[in-house]
Amino acid sequence: MSRPLAYVTSAWSEDDIEAKETAIKYCRRLYQAGYSPICPLLLQKEFLDDDDNKEHKDRIDMAEELLRRSRVVVVCGKATDENVKTDIALAKRLGIVSTTLDGILNVDKKTK
Repeated sequence: MSRPLAYVTSAWSEDDIEAKETAIKYCRRLYQAGYSPICPLLLQKEFLDDDDNKEHKDRIDMAEELLRRSRVVVVCGKATDENVKTDIALAKRLGIVSTTLDGILNVDKKTK
């Protein structure tokens, strides 16, 4: 089964441990709904230093490339921030659908 790529965005907690745990939970739920989750927070925070300006810019560029390759952008959580709004705007410009995790899970329940 080919799973569509789902780019995961959220207004992540400032607490790195909490943000990572939340991201893992969201990705697991997307996986269970039949998607291949792509979460830059889980991928890039492990090896890039946001305090270094070049690495921060590289992280943003890499995240943007992952979003471009995704079939859908999934907004997780109740809050939004500037990063989420930027991801949604880029997806819209590229013709990529944006939805919420709740929206995907509700549709998934109805199709089973």
